[in-house]
Order: sequence, then structure tokens, then C-alpha cells
Amino acid sequence: MKIEQIYTGCLAQGAYYIESKGEVAIIDPLRETTPYITRAKKNNAKIKYIFETHFHADFVSGHVTLAKETNAPIVYGPNANPTFNAIIAKDEQEFKLGDITIIALHTPGHTMESTTFLLRDENGKDYAIFSGDTLFLGDVGRPDLAQKSGEITERDLAGYLFDSLRNKIMPLADDVIVYPAHGAGSACGKNLSKDTIDTLGNQKKTNYALRSNMSKEEFINEVIDGLLPPPEYFPLNVKMNREGYADIADVLEKGTKELDPDTFEALANSLNAIILDVRHQDDYEKGHIPRSIFIGLDGSFAPWVGALIADVKQPLLLVTPEGKEEEAVTRLSRVGFDNTLGFLKGGFNAWKKATKEYDTVSSISALTLKKSLTKDTIVFDVRKESEFISEHMLTAINTPLDYINDYIGEFPNTKTFYIHCAGGYRSMIASSILKSRGIHNLINISGGFTAIKDVGIEVSKYICPSTL
Repeated sequence: MKIEQIYTGCLAQGAYYIESKGEVAIIDPLRETTPYITRAKKNNAKIKYIFETHFHADFVSGHVTLAKETNAPIVYGPNANPTFNAIIAKDEQEFKLGDITIIALHTPGHTMESTTFLLRDENGKDYAIFSGDTLFLGDVGRPDLAQKSGEITERDLAGYLFDSLRNKIMPLADDVIVYPAHGAGSACGKNLSKDTIDTLGNQKKTNYALRSNMSKEEFINEVIDGLLPPPEYFPLNVKMNREGYADIADVLEKGTKELDPDTFEALANSLNAIILDVRHQDDYEKGHIPRSIFIGLDGSFAPWVGALIADVKQPLLLVTPEGKEEEAVTRLSRVGFDNTLGFLKGGFNAWKKATKEYDTVSSISALTLKKSLTKDTIVFDVRKESEFISEHMLTAINTPLDYINDYIGEFPNTKTFYIHCAGGYRSMIASSILKSRGIHNLINISGGFTAIKDVGIEVSKYICPSTL
């Protein structure tokens, strides 16, 4: 038996390759299917099943394409209603894979079709669970994504989740391995661990949601407390996962078309396409196409695109580092952005050589800021609210990047202001969005909050009430 976790850091997502006696199961595959097919061929094995723990909201799974390429059936748990052919497993239905058995345990709560797949080894011993978004390490799946107005509420879903955990997962042995669908950084939970594999016994000890003395009402209140609004692209990804999507090969062919500067500019204007610049923030700062949006490949690229652009059908044109065109299109497709029309051939240098207009972002070092800091200096901090509460500049105003569009009216139109995040990536994204809205009187603080602390600018630290 072989189990391989294929973890994608940008999405904080874990897919799984399971093999026994030449038969393979894939759980929650990513959009690009070649890695799974290549692994199986290398081992002279055949993909027999494609298991989906639920209709994912934060990424587009590769199940439809993988089924087409391998003829392996897609397996969902009870209550799933895809528009394509799939096996809708009954609760506790068993699937043989070589010498091992995979059992569908219906665990509704995150969504109503959510299913945990239990793996029993060749000796019939419970060996591992692939828990999807039902159980994370340190957390559980948020229960607010699948609610329907007038039919079911987040409290109802949280109640189902409580029962699923207590009746289906917690009775399993402590040495059962937990393989979740996500780790730290995912928007599918609140406080996920950076670890990606653990034992169920350790989770029973450390995961707040698995406390043995917890009442159902306490569970519901704790699970829904502090939930932030989900990214707007989530329902669109669910729709694609339920109804199907374009083949990744077609998306790549369209998205990697070479466009000269004149054609690039004409398409941007005629189709109202967003120019998405995915280079490093330092390169964007020094020069970029006016009104282009920066979201660099080096950070959590795809989730930020989904959160800030939201509409997966939005036409996109890319400015990329040389040789990174296919990577950018692939990563966009993972969150459903299939309408990439091509990239600027020769990159930003070609734009400059064509003597076309370009813009820059003004930046200042934290040390220079310290020397000129007064009580009237306006500083915006675009980190998450939790980061801001923990520690921030005394006079800073928190406008989290996730919801930057809700704060547009708070930024001055004429008076100079400063903007920062933790290290510089998010503040450059925010700067690009503000400049695209005609707000150019901003100055980015290089190095972000890390640099601000390093030069000794006074900050406010959160003091835990228990220490007062």
C-alpha cells in the first residue's frame, strides 16, 4: 500500500494518491491531471476511482478531466447532485482497491454531501481517514458555505457537523491517521494547523472542536464565532465542480497566446479585460502598465485572484516573468479563472520598447518614514484584522486587503498617505488596486510591518486579558 499526499502550498490544499496491487485511487485532485496519470503509469498501475469529499468552493477539482482521461468513475457521498455521471455512494459503502478497502462515511456539516473516506488496510484494520473539509488539523470546516436561504442555516450545518464528528470520526481508534483537504492559509476554516498529517488521537487532545466534554450548543457557538465572509468566488467554484468545466488543455492553449504590445493593448480596451501583472512586487513597483493589477506568482497567487477579482468569467491579460506564462494560466484555472486571453510577448520590457505609457509605485523605507513621522501622518495597514489586533503602528488604520473594495472611500484622494502589510506583497496588491481606481497619492512602505518594527517605530501590542 502506498499513500502520497500531494500538497499545493499556494492553495493550502492536499490531494491524495493511494495505490494497492496496481490499483489507484485519487482523492480531491487538482485541476491539472497529468501528475496523477504520470505517477500511475510510472508504477504500472491503473487509476480505478476518483473520490471527491465534497463540492469544493476554494478550488476547481480535476475530477471531470481525470475521469475523461482514465475512464475511472467519480465517487461522491450521499446527497451529492452533480450534473455529470458519478457514483453517489451510500453511507458506509465499501470500495475495494487492491488489498485495501475505502469506506464512504457520510459526514455532513461543512456541506450536506461532505464525506470522509476511511481506509482499511489489507488486514482489515482502520488505518487512515481522508477527511476533506470535515476535520482539519486544529479546526473543522466552516459550516456557512452551503446554507440556503429559508432551508438550512449555518447553525443547522454546525449541528450536523457536531453529530458527524461524534458519531463517525471520534469513535475511531487514536492511531488512525488524519489526512485533511487543507492546511494553514485556507479560507475553509478559521485556525488551521501548519501541519498536514496527524493522528486522530492527537487531534482529540488538541483540536478545540473535538473536546469530549463539549455540548452541541457550545460546539455550534464556537465553530461559527469569528467566521469572516467567504471569498466571492467560492459559489462559482462550487458550480464548476458540480456542473463541469472546460478541459485544462483548452484553457492553456487560449491563455498562453503570445500578444505583441499593440494587440495586447487593443484587447484590453475592446474587451474590458483586466491586465494582471504577476511579476515580483519590486518589478511592478519600478514600472507597470497603467491600471494593471498586481498579484504576484510568488505569493498566495490564486486565492488572492479569487478574492479580489471574484468573477471567474472576467477576461484577463497577463504580464509575466519570462517562461512563467503556463504556470500563471494553470494556477488561475485552479480557482476557475479560465478566461485568460494571452500574455504580453517579451513582458514589460516589450511594452517599454514600444514607447507606451507606464506607471510606477512610490515607495519609502521604514527608516525614512520614521524620520518624517508626525501625528498627522496617515498610514493604512492592509493586513488581516487578527494581525492588526495583535500588533500595529499606533496611528495606523486597518483596511484588510481581503475587503479592500469596501474601504475605497476611506482613502484620501489628494493628501499623501502610506500603506503597508507584513512584508510588501499585499501592500503592493492594494496599491495597484487603488491606483487602478485613480488614487495615486499613496506611498508604499518597503518591507512592511517587519521593517517598521526593525527600525523602532512605536507599535501597539495586544495584551491578553488573562495577563492583566
